[in-house]
Amino acid sequence: MEYQTLTSIDTATTLQKNEIADFLFVHLDQYGDAKEDIMKCLDYSLSSFGHQGGFVVLARESGKIKGAVVVNQTGMSGYIPENILVYIAVHSDQRGKGVGKELMNRAISTAKGDIALHVEPDNPAKHLYEKLGFTNKYLEMRLKK
Repeated sequence: MEYQTLTSIDTATTLQKNEIADFLFVHLDQYGDAKEDIMKCLDYSLSSFGHQGGFVVLARESGKIKGAVVVNQTGMSGYIPENILVYIAVHSDQRGKGVGKELMNRAISTAKGDIALHVEPDNPAKHLYEKLGFTNKYLEMRLKK
């Protein structure tokens, strides 16, 4: 498996972002979002504009994406973590082989500052996050308008 980290410095092309978004759309399964929302997230994380930014870590085998992590910087610290892990997905033929753990370890080492993430209580990846040191400090609540 080959691993690659993309940042705003790499100026990802629309074709690269589409490839990543297509992968995430398919492999996030029931935990995913619409492709247009994934593209907005990638535009933010790979942007060099103002306070925006972040990075993407990819796992590839024979040139094909087999795993991806997208992290957005918040531009804040202290009361809100500096980073939010927005998406992580591993291709179904690679699950249980350590690809997700390696992606997470690379994301953790790349991030400057703390990292927050949201995970559904029934998501099997929750156990990986706990093993890596993530804790549940808050119950998230949202108001949809």
